[in-house]
Amino acid sequence: MAKKPSNAVQVIPVEFIERKIYLVRGCKVMLDSDLADSYQMPTQVLNQAVRRNLDRFPAEFMFQLNDEELENWRSQIVTSNPGVKMGLRRPPCAFTEHGVAMLSSVLTSKRAVDRKLEDVERIQQERKAHIQQIYDYIQPLLEPAPKHPKRRIGFATPEEREE
Repeated sequence: MAKKPSNAVQVIPVEFIERKIYLVRGCKVMLDSDLADSYQMPTQVLNQAVRRNLDRFPAEFMFQLNDEELENWRSQIVTSNPGVKMGLRRPPCAFTEHGVAMLSSVLTSKRAVDRKLEDVERIQQERKAHIQQIYDYIQPLLEPAPKHPKRRIGFATPEEREE
């Protein structure tokens, strides 16, 4: 049996990701700490990359939880001691699906780079399929038209018309 290369991409199980999706402000979001775990980097590094690229994260991509949302989130994960702030210095940032996609463009971890490559490959395959469709449509138009005998311009005698 062949060994996996050490630089192989590790796939994150769907169940793990689904457990890390929360409903906040009517949006499905993932929190910065969960995304940092997924990208195998400290949360502080992820947030620093976001702060350096704030113009890429409008409100529909990312927002910070307010106090009420933070309490609701804590109740969703069922903390045993409500007095414990779970090591948080500030409320976490929540990233929508678009925000998660944007994260992969600003992060430099190996997993983020691998995801960028996967996205580029997927887009390339989609474009290849579209180009093939266009080519298939145009190809018949490029074939020469069937030749018809040329008619002489001008007056034709009755015998010439019968031909």
